[in-house]
Amino acid sequence: MNREFIKYNDRLCRILKEECERSLIIDCMATRLPVWINNDALDDLPETEIIASDVIKGILAITEAELKPAQTAIINRRFTMIADILPVIGNKTERIRAIKEIADKYGLSIVTIRTYLCRYLVSQSKNGLVIFYDEVKEKEDKQPDHKELTKDQKNMRWALNKFYYNTKKNSLNHAYINLLKEKYLDENGVLLEEHPSFYQFRYFFRKTRDCQNEIISRYGLNYFKKNERLCVGDGVRAFATGIGMGMLDSTICDLYLVNEAGEVIGRPVLTACVDAYSGLCMGYSLGWEGGIYSLRTLMLCILADKKEWCKKRGVVIDGNEWNCSYMPAEVITDKGSEYKSENFEQLTELGITITNLPPFRPELKGPVEKFFDVVQNYFKPYLKGKGVIQPDFRERGATDYRKEACLTIDQFEAILIECIIFYNSKRIIEDFPYTEEMLQQRIKPYSQDIWNYGLTKEESNVLEIGTEDVMMILLPRAKAKFTRFGLAVNGLHYRNDDYKKEMLNGGTGIVAYSPEDSGRVYLIEDGRYTAFTLIEQRFSNKSLDEVQDIKEQQKSLVMECREDEIKSKIDLAVKIENLLGIAKKQMGSSATDNTSIKSIRQNRKKEQERNHFDVLEEAKHV
Repeated sequence: MNREFIKYNDRLCRILKEECERSLIIDCMATRLPVWINNDALDDLPETEIIASDVIKGILAITEAELKPAQTAIINRRFTMIADILPVIGNKTERIRAIKEIADKYGLSIVTIRTYLCRYLVSQSKNGLVIFYDEVKEKEDKQPDHKELTKDQKNMRWALNKFYYNTKKNSLNHAYINLLKEKYLDENGVLLEEHPSFYQFRYFFRKTRDCQNEIISRYGLNYFKKNERLCVGDGVRAFATGIGMGMLDSTICDLYLVNEAGEVIGRPVLTACVDAYSGLCMGYSLGWEGGIYSLRTLMLCILADKKEWCKKRGVVIDGNEWNCSYMPAEVITDKGSEYKSENFEQLTELGITITNLPPFRPELKGPVEKFFDVVQNYFKPYLKGKGVIQPDFRERGATDYRKEACLTIDQFEAILIECIIFYNSKRIIEDFPYTEEMLQQRIKPYSQDIWNYGLTKEESNVLEIGTEDVMMILLPRAKAKFTRFGLAVNGLHYRNDDYKKEMLNGGTGIVAYSPEDSGRVYLIEDGRYTAFTLIEQRFSNKSLDEVQDIKEQQKSLVMECREDEIKSKIDLAVKIENLLGIAKKQMGSSATDNTSIKSIRQNRKKEQERNHFDVLEEAKHV
């Protein structure tokens, strides 16, 4: 078979390569990569003349002499790009890989490289690449010429840029008034008869309006990214293809709480970890402290036996209602300060991957954001009048919800757990992307069931890690120095009898310590944690803050006595000098003569006998 062009499925196609049983063809009328077809399908197809396609005819009619220098340069550059793809054009896998590599290399899109490749293959000539150039040029030529703005239009554009597109958020009418004031008053301050009306001004504004630029100029780039930016991607499903991607975030609950004495404490901090794939809440932390402390509490909850965890808080659950005690192998966080701390980054030592999302991208951690909203909406209707914040919070004349607070944090935590159990095991996920296998196994649309199904798959990305290992990893770290007084850390000294040699030789190391207990630190060596005990026992069972407070009080007391010490030293010097003067007078002139050093031993013995007295007898007279 010796044909070049064929009509296949009513499409003009070109045969690029022929083998014994198949042929490689490309559609000449569309940007589609070549495909292999069986030769049996070509036997009854008539050969098509080249003139049947104006596209092919136009390409082959172009000569080198007719090309402009700019076109020649572009053609050569584009052919260089696709040259490495041509040897593997019939291998689909290698072709895809080559196109991607070329696109990355030259900073172009894959679609653009495919377009260049198809143009060349259809024409079998480098000149075929000029068609794409001409099409772009033709589109540009078809664009209406930019008309020169009139004087009034230039003035209106100036007024919009100066008075409307700025952070003052002025109204369009305000910009129009300033336009007239600045551009259409005569020297006497009288409005000129020839001036644009407000309707003309508004028409020009709407005609030239760019919504994105308007929002950015009036509200700022951060506001645009957070609230107005297009969100047309597949969201979290694009990168969460299985369980084991935990999303972390914190929020302040919309509820005021009291202590045991009935005193208002404020609103607690809720920190949660939600599996991005199943939506399961893997763990939570509820308390008055945020930051790294809440993260350590969160990790305890994630790895805990949830049945025992809930039982300690007065809630009895079935183990299947919250069956999760694994650590996610990948953790997604935002740019919060606690997540950027060195303590949190230390989780990578356990093989956990930490990804920090860019700012103002809440849709990328939608599962945890949705968790906060849904769970709070569960308990809010039942806690109205009990400290729950309503939408009119802080509005003029609104209720002071602090006065309605009546729940303690322990009571609220029990309610929160019940809401989480419902969220995990009974909340229907209507839009979950079910696979055929999940439908065949009749996996229920609950987070817990989806999570349990994910645990059975090889692609599940969860880690079995001991609670103590995670807690040790999250401890803050500090530099320590070996001294003969012990291992010096945070102004305290610690000992371990196995490290006597290091203490004598000196040196430094890295230790992990607990801010809540100064009685022990852990020397880190090759991933091992060796305990050192506190030497200064007066500081045992105290936190580092308490130790620091004691030292500060001692330092303050010392500073208060410092001035008295100086005055006393001066008084001491005066008294000593006075006594020396008295002694000098008593000794007479001999005090200035050279003292004899003969018979010191005999003189000492005489003085001992003269000054000796009976101590018991003397005690009777004291």
